[in-house]
Amino acid sequence: MRRLIACLAFTLVSGFAAAQPVHGIAMHGEPALPADFKHFPYVNPDVKKGGRIAYGVVGTFDNLNPFILKSMRTTARGMWDPQFGNLVVETLMQRSRDEAFSLYGLLAETVEWDDDRTFIQFNLNPKARWADGQPVTADDVIFSFEVLRDKGRVPFSKRLDSVAKMEKVGERSVRFTFNEKADRETPLILGLNVPILPKHATSVDTFDQSTLTPLMGSGPYKVKTVKPGESIVYERDPNYWGKDLPSKIGFDNYDEIAVEYFLQDATLFEAFKKGAVDIYADGDPVHWTRAYDFPAVASGEAIKEVFKPALPSGMLGFVFNTRRSQFTNVKVREALATAFDFEWANRNLYEGAYTRTQSFWQNSELSSFGKPASQRELEILGAARDKISPALLDGSFRLPVSDGSGRDRNQLRKAVDLFKQGGYAIRDGKMVDTSGKPLSFEVMTQTPDQEKLAIAWQRSLQPLGIAVTIRTVDDSQYQSRTIAFDYDVIIKAFTSSLSPGVEQEGRWASTSRDRNGSDNFAGTSDPDLDRMISTVLTVRSQEDFLAAVRAYDRLLMAGNYVVPLYHIGEQWIARRAHIEHPDKVPLYGYQLPVWWDKRAQ
Repeated sequence: MRRLIACLAFTLVSGFAAAQPVHGIAMHGEPALPADFKHFPYVNPDVKKGGRIAYGVVGTFDNLNPFILKSMRTTARGMWDPQFGNLVVETLMQRSRDEAFSLYGLLAETVEWDDDRTFIQFNLNPKARWADGQPVTADDVIFSFEVLRDKGRVPFSKRLDSVAKMEKVGERSVRFTFNEKADRETPLILGLNVPILPKHATSVDTFDQSTLTPLMGSGPYKVKTVKPGESIVYERDPNYWGKDLPSKIGFDNYDEIAVEYFLQDATLFEAFKKGAVDIYADGDPVHWTRAYDFPAVASGEAIKEVFKPALPSGMLGFVFNTRRSQFTNVKVREALATAFDFEWANRNLYEGAYTRTQSFWQNSELSSFGKPASQRELEILGAARDKISPALLDGSFRLPVSDGSGRDRNQLRKAVDLFKQGGYAIRDGKMVDTSGKPLSFEVMTQTPDQEKLAIAWQRSLQPLGIAVTIRTVDDSQYQSRTIAFDYDVIIKAFTSSLSPGVEQEGRWASTSRDRNGSDNFAGTSDPDLDRMISTVLTVRSQEDFLAAVRAYDRLLMAGNYVVPLYHIGEQWIARRAHIEHPDKVPLYGYQLPVWWDKRAQ
């Protein structure tokens, strides 16, 4: 009896008996759906599966492994894809796109964790199978984390950094016990953002090499045909193990999915007009207004639709590479941002369709825009509040509004004053520093639309004696240069969710500054930003989370790492009429993996 009591006491202390299996987990609060839910609320559970869809993308590919550094941005779409779906490779859990950040069972049937999130245990679904019919095992999960740690690219190679111990529990479970590097989002990241690969069918020796041999997965599709750089076609696996899971009902509705590649967006749109591509996502208001007068639209064979998600704006802008000496001073960055005439660009390039972005989380409760900092925010900021202007703190901050002429004298005068604070002055018609070195930089662009924006900025800076060159490069060169941070300024979009988390480390933390392939395009390395990110990741209550994100938003805006551009609170998409979608639009907007072909018989 004493021995039994001692064993029970040890089990309780170690945590193994402290948690009960649950069907889902959420970053804050509880998942919205009960344990006996039948399907996500934004799917059609009665959809007739079959038919075909053709997606189109701009670019090329020479690799079918999306988890390695080589060719990381020229990997065939669809293998592991947030837009088209994870067609081949799956994760332990599935995200509901109608909740801020909630996960439900996929490869893992249930999970166990404690209130402090010191561990998480994934209990595999006994029905889970690889494409060759072999079961998905705990050994496969452990193998996946290890091979990605040793051979994968960032961020996959870093997933075990916050894990003190990874261990097999029984035949079907894997438990991760966390170390001091973990935060409250870490368990969810392991469930959502780590691909699970078969140990018996994955070569460790060649895993980090580009390959056109498809990976084996547990997903709903297999690769049918590959034309390198041109197209990849997936076919439904009739033996897919998970088709009846509540988290997969209404998904994966086509018998065949093709992804076609095009060198230019204009060519992609022509393919859509002719019916070679079934979906065209449009982001250009002028194009959206003027380009759809072709016969298929008139006949109803092609349909334009507008979706309204409940998402934050995100941030699109010119990104300064602060690794470059000319951008190390925040006042210089602010001056360059001040000189950009958004009103001129919006009117002349986009017919006034856009709204200026003033916050990384605009249009949501997480945004600091127009809101005075609360006492809790000020406590979280601490000494970092000294870096933030009074206007950003009291909620009165607005980006400069010009007269729309393209050369607003008042706006340019403000920019000159800021340049002076940053150690620059105009001499002999050139903006120079104290040593007489002229201020100059290159904007690297990817598309004609980006090039137009860069020309508008170049036009604004020319009267100040700033030499701006613009270089538009092809997709391959753009990706290789951004991976190595080989640029002065680029245009980037930072998407924002209602549950910002570990992705912020990859974008803004000191640890990602010198890590090739990371998303720290601005090259930030600021202890205060690091502390804000840590706070966002570790707070427990919804109130503290709200205050932490707003404080972080103010600090990012104060850093002037980005010249904010614009956003629009809608999603524009054109589709061929035989492609249908559910009536309900989830929180995150339209979801292509739950659409279907109504021609299916």
